[in-house]
Amino acid sequence: MSEAGEERRLTAILAADVVGYSSLMAADETGTLTSLKAIRRELIEPKTAEHHGRVVKLIGDGTLMEFGSVVDAVRFAADVQRTMAERNVGVPEDKRIAYRMGINIGDIIVEGDDIYGDGVNVAARLEELAEPGGICVARNVYNQVKDKVDAVFEDLGDKEIKNIPEPVQVFRVLLDAPITDRGAATTVTDKRSRHWPMVAVGLAVLVVVAGIALWQRPWQPREEPASVEAMAFPLPDKPSIAVLPFNNMSDDQSQDYFTDGMTEDLITDLSKISGLFVISRNSSFSYKGQRVKVRQVAEELGVRYVLEGSVRRAGEEVRINAQLIDATTGGHLWAERYDGTLEDIFDLQDKVTAQIVGALKVNLTGEEAVEQARHQTENAAAHDAYLQGWALYKLGTLEDFKRALPFLKSAVEIDPDYAQAHAALAALYLDILDRGWAFDFDMPSLRAEEFANKHLEEALKRPTPLAHAVSARMMWSYGLADLALAEAEKAIALDGNNAAALAGFADALIRTDRPAEALESIERALRLDPHHPPDYLVTLGGALFGLERFEESLSASERAIQRSPGNVVPQIYRAAALGILGRIEEADDAIEAVNEIRHWTGPGGELSLRPTNEFAFGDWDAEIDFRSYGGPEMRALLREGLAVIPLLKWQYLVAVQRTPGSPEPATFEVEGSPLLGLAEAKALYDRGAIFIDTSSREIWRESHVKGAVHLPVYRGGDPAAPHLDRHSLREVAGEDDEIVFYFRDANTSSASWEAAKAVAWGYRKVHRFLGGARAWAAAGFPVETGD
Repeated sequence: MSEAGEERRLTAILAADVVGYSSLMAADETGTLTSLKAIRRELIEPKTAEHHGRVVKLIGDGTLMEFGSVVDAVRFAADVQRTMAERNVGVPEDKRIAYRMGINIGDIIVEGDDIYGDGVNVAARLEELAEPGGICVARNVYNQVKDKVDAVFEDLGDKEIKNIPEPVQVFRVLLDAPITDRGAATTVTDKRSRHWPMVAVGLAVLVVVAGIALWQRPWQPREEPASVEAMAFPLPDKPSIAVLPFNNMSDDQSQDYFTDGMTEDLITDLSKISGLFVISRNSSFSYKGQRVKVRQVAEELGVRYVLEGSVRRAGEEVRINAQLIDATTGGHLWAERYDGTLEDIFDLQDKVTAQIVGALKVNLTGEEAVEQARHQTENAAAHDAYLQGWALYKLGTLEDFKRALPFLKSAVEIDPDYAQAHAALAALYLDILDRGWAFDFDMPSLRAEEFANKHLEEALKRPTPLAHAVSARMMWSYGLADLALAEAEKAIALDGNNAAALAGFADALIRTDRPAEALESIERALRLDPHHPPDYLVTLGGALFGLERFEESLSASERAIQRSPGNVVPQIYRAAALGILGRIEEADDAIEAVNEIRHWTGPGGELSLRPTNEFAFGDWDAEIDFRSYGGPEMRALLREGLAVIPLLKWQYLVAVQRTPGSPEPATFEVEGSPLLGLAEAKALYDRGAIFIDTSSREIWRESHVKGAVHLPVYRGGDPAAPHLDRHSLREVAGEDDEIVFYFRDANTSSASWEAAKAVAWGYRKVHRFLGGARAWAAAGFPVETGD
């Protein structure tokens, strides 16, 4: 019984949708929208008026219409489809716009200008059954128009329609079929002939042709096939797929987080299936916002299948369009539209996943089937809050962390058992702690650690790969390498396609002196994530170094440095590999690069060049955090390579002498570099010795020994300023030249450091002038000012 005041009427409903809309938009968004507007203006609107129809609503690429006469509805559809076929002649295949159409007669509910009911739903499902450029109608439509329109109909039989209890008999309009003389509709299945043998043979041929056509699906839009030979990697021995970032078709671009989150959820769900090879989120999202062809994606990532689609969210209403493409043939395995509300979001995602699994004929294990049916939360609001917070967290800045925190907190307040949201909070608080941002959040560091542990405890009650990855970080920070390794392994057990988890596991294996297993794990991560972050190359370089494959380690480290120049770790691997390979000058340059990084970006000053205080030199062995480079065996190998590098050897040539409690400044003894008094320095000057001033640029400008060279210890905040290294010294002096290092005054610390480096580089006549520039000037010896 209808509710009082509810308006109903019987009407003809037409549903239309653009074929391959997301592909068209991805290839040419502006051109596609322009073409659609022109089609609606020049064709749809005039034909609608001509056939007495009404556009109920436009939903992106979809159109819902109603007609007072079902004859008008069919004639409208046939006119539009034939005209669209003519318009598409000569248009490149990847730019053609084609419609599917479905027509039904049904009792509808009317609310204002909108219509609802099963009649509308059946029309939408009929549209989905139509081929591109085609029309499907229900039996009730056929019964009304079969004697009134010039058309041939093909009986497709009974079809199960979603949410409709009884099957619906469906007919396809054959637009190109010849019309009968009587000017009325003809049904292909109603034709009879007395020449039954010929008919039987003809039908057999038609069946074969139809079978081939159904298999090849010639009406489906086709992409340019990818070349298996051109792929960057061999295809895996299981179905391989990349899920491209779905397009946000909502009017509100701030809904990107929702669309991206849905894409990530699909990748996560698929990656947990052992029978699939799924490209990681990082590589898939490298194509976000780009106009790329399926062929390019497949060849760059080394996959056979590509899933693409779009999401439209309007308030609580959600529409997902998705299509699965076999890149090696260019054909579409399926294309589907899923409509629902925000509360249905998990079911909608499950349907997409199930359709992919079915299309690729993947058999789920019992455990995988259970896992696919399980959601981290059943609360759509909690999930939405998590998606917003997670999107902000991944941006990685302090301000984004501050914006992310309330959303993630809201997610666990709405659903206290939401393990993934707890894991995200644990990761955020741990990053706050590691990055020294605790006071920016008005909390002491201990409180940030407390919150991280609290949320991690909740997350591990129903663990996800993220929870175990955060736990591995925690264990490592506490120095518990074996426990960190166990946690990293658990992350992989939950998701074998998770490249980040595999890379974390490889790191843990290196730190426990298992480089062979680490290499296997990091190579799997690199294959799953071809557009991987530079940290993966750092790990690769470490695993190869531990296996004493030094040339390969060097290559990996250099690629990591190229992509992440500010990372010290690959520089250390590179330096040690060069040291072991006997390429000493290159190794020295690598340590110089480390010094540059630490001098300009690190809080602790330069590695091995700046002492920990004024009177004592830091041991480079202590300055490097070897825990980041491996277990005892790896550390010993690194030390072996580093120990031969001059820039790390020089400090062992220096001995600091200071009497405890004495106000006198310390003295420095440098093996191979004697101290000079004033008279000895002047004698060397007169003989043409090269004087090198190690003071700052400001002091140098005030006054310096006439004819001296300026090569300071520090650059005074200017990366382009002169600085002593092997190359700059080689430009001014040979290894057998007399060299005298000095500073402004009698404190010879910086002059001693530079002299020790010169000795380590092989210079044989290195001296230090005790008095410095002030004593030189006081004695009336030649000085000059400025640059």
